[in-house]
Amino acid sequence: MNAIIIEDEKLVARELSIKIAKIDPDLKVLEILPSVKTAINWFAENAEPDVIFADIQLADGVSFEIFEKFRLNCPIIFITSYNEFAIRAFKVNGIDYLLKPVEPIDLQKAIEKAKGINQKQIKSPVDLNKLMEMLQTGGSSKPVYKEHFLCNHRNAWVPVKTKDIAYFYYESVVHIVTKNNEKFSLDDTMDEIEAMLDPDVFYRINRQYIVHKDMIQRVWGLENLKLMVKLKEPHQAVEIDISRQKAPVFKKWLEK
Repeated sequence: MNAIIIEDEKLVARELSIKIAKIDPDLKVLEILPSVKTAINWFAENAEPDVIFADIQLADGVSFEIFEKFRLNCPIIFITSYNEFAIRAFKVNGIDYLLKPVEPIDLQKAIEKAKGINQKQIKSPVDLNKLMEMLQTGGSSKPVYKEHFLCNHRNAWVPVKTKDIAYFYYESVVHIVTKNNEKFSLDDTMDEIEAMLDPDVFYRINRQYIVHKDMIQRVWGLENLKLMVKLKEPHQAVEIDISRQKAPVFKKWLEK
């Protein structure tokens, strides 16, 4: 069988992928999708897999948005930290609802259930009484944005708090520059990073730069209706241009 993992935490996704391989070496993980946006783009261009492992609360929304947009027939195993989504999860082909951290035995049972459904040995169960027992108060359906990034630095991983980041920029790979002018690199794309960030705090100025609002020193207009953004110290040498198409939207964002 082929599988897709929808999870915005890299380490969680890698750990889940390793657990899946140990439980069932024949179950191949085709792709790890870190956001609602990237998942929607993937399903628009690819055939659905045999099973989906999906976190519910992603950086740019909830994964139900994906399954409401595409009528998928494959079983979905939801893996999340939030209990209050249980009933809704089982209304979109959910066959199991596992809470983090996932126990290997629970994951094994869920995989066996998915294999049985694909082999048409059993029907997808919907036990509302059981789901009501699982449902607890707490959690939030609001978007939860990235609080830290795991960066690459000298053959090691370094956690960097999102609140400490001045800007992201792309030059062959994506780089993070902190407010203290420390520099790290990331494996994520700019599109993926943009989806993980609070849009009230960070803005994608152009294809190369995503900037923290607090790091903007001043903005001025150019003759061709473009804007130029200058950052605060110690990044005062950084000046970024904004196209005239994005300029009005950027002004509104800056005024929030």
